[in-house]
This record gives sequence, C-alpha cells and structure tokens, in this order.
Amino acid sequence: MSNAIDQTRRMLSLVTYLRERPGARVSEVARAFGVSEAELIGDLNVLPLCGTSFRGGDLLDIDTDGERIWWHNPGTADDVAQPLRLAADEATALLVAARAVANLPGLRDSDRQALLRAVTKLEAAAGEAAEASAHLSVTFESEGSVFATVDRAITERRRLWMRYYSPARDTLTEREVDPIRLFAVGHTYVEGWCRLSEDRRTFRLDRVAEIRLLDEPSDPPRIEPRDLSQGLVQPAGDDPEVVIEVGPGGRWVAEYYPHDSAEELPDGGLRITLRTPDPGSLRRLALRLGRDGRIVAPAALAAGARDAAVQALGAYGE
Repeated sequence: MSNAIDQTRRMLSLVTYLRERPGARVSEVARAFGVSEAELIGDLNVLPLCGTSFRGGDLLDIDTDGERIWWHNPGTADDVAQPLRLAADEATALLVAARAVANLPGLRDSDRQALLRAVTKLEAAAGEAAEASAHLSVTFESEGSVFATVDRAITERRRLWMRYYSPARDTLTEREVDPIRLFAVGHTYVEGWCRLSEDRRTFRLDRVAEIRLLDEPSDPPRIEPRDLSQGLVQPAGDDPEVVIEVGPGGRWVAEYYPHDSAEELPDGGLRITLRTPDPGSLRRLALRLGRDGRIVAPAALAAGARDAAVQALGAYGE
C-alpha cells in the first residue's frame, strides 16, 4: 500500500495526466502510475475534495464510471477559478518546504534557481508570514538527496554509482546502474539496468547507502516498463506458501518482504504468510532472525532452518 507521501505525489501528477486525457481508461491509468485499480479509485474519491478553495466552482470535478475517468473542469485560462489566496500558516509551510527542497544535494541547478525565484516572489506576497518562516528549517532524510540525484541522472542521461544494501543477503554491494525511471509502490524505487548483473533491477531508495552521479552516459537496453498495477512483487498463485512467526524485534520482516497477510500475535509479534518460488532462500532470513523469529510452515523448510541454525552454532563454537 502507498504511504501518504507517495499518494500525494501521485495525486499531483494525476491532475495533469487526467486533464490531458479525458475519458482515460481506469486500467491504463492504474498501470501508468504503478498502482492497483482499487488504489486509483481511492485517489479519485479524494480529488473532488481538492481545489483552490472549498467553493463549488473551485473544486476539481472528476468522476468515473469504473471503466473510464472524466475531467469536467473548464479547460481554458479564462475559465479557471480565482487565484489561490494563502493563509499565513499555509504561506509559512510552503516557504519552509521550498527552502528545504532548494538545499537538496543533487538537485538540478535550473530547478534550484527556478525554486529560489518562486521563493522570492512568495516572500514578497506573504509579508509578515515570510518573516516568521525564516526562523524555521527542515532537514530531509538521506532518501531525499538520493531521489534528487537519481532524478538528475535520468534527466541528464547519466550513469549512477551506488552502494546498495540487500536485506536478503545482509550485505552492501557496489554497482553501476543506468537509471530508467522512478516510481512509488509503498516506497520509492528506481528501476534501471544494473551493470553488475547485466540485467534489469529495482532499487529501493532508502536502502541506498551512498550514491554518485557519473560522467559516463546512461545507455540501458530498450525494454518495456514493468506492469506494476498488481504491486512490485507478484508471486505466482502456485508458488509455495511459507508461514513465519516473528517477535517484536522481527516485525521489520513485514516491511521488507511482500506478503499475503500479517496477523498480530499476543506478544506483539506477527504471523506472516507469504509466497515465494524459492522457499529455501528464506533459510538465511531465519538465521538472521535468530530468537526473533522462526519458520512455521512448511514443515520440511522449518526443519531445514533449524538444522542450519544448529550447524551455524556448532561452527561458531569450534
């Protein structure tokens, strides 16, 4: 599922996308934005509550019959609603956010200059609110700078170098990547052609430990974008089902591994059910969890994980 930031980004893009494509099919829009049709319908239910004010004519007028999406707002400049008037707290929040984004490392110079010009105009219009905003600051987490660097690489068609953490192997690897696109499915990812594996790979931005923009041009093979309408990882219906129980210290598994269900346990842990074409690959996860989790089913995999743990303990004691 998408978080609030992902949904906000998507909905802002949806407004422009739908205005330019009246009568767009729900299935095609969902595929373009990498979400399920149910998530898209949820966004469409929220958009009519957005606009420049809560007066009827200023709200977005969008509806769907379940198959197609229709944009009813006037399309000419003369018919657009009155210019937005910001309250003092809104102007303050906008100024603080704009200054923070302008300081992101990796941001294109042209974007930075455009943003700073907008800040100057907003400061002049905001008056006293602008003075209050000068006493506030926001620092983005590292993912923000990674996003800016990847976005710049895509725009300038340049290769990336990164150190990337793989939770399945619990290792950091160095690799060069020709980025193809950014997208959000619960978290923000970059899809690209990995020169280490010579294959298409998807990297989650909050797992990038270090990133640099290289001078080499990006030249990924021509490949069709993945269909993300059913999620990032799409196990087959006949893939074996695996059940894992984790304690409070192992709840992170539900965040890192796509799963069918996660049932709360009385001790604060989770009973997680997932599908994978290679259940044996989860033995390493069981070893990593230690006392914080165990494989419950299938029985053969659970026994194999216990044997692997015993062997590891034996090797450690030698």
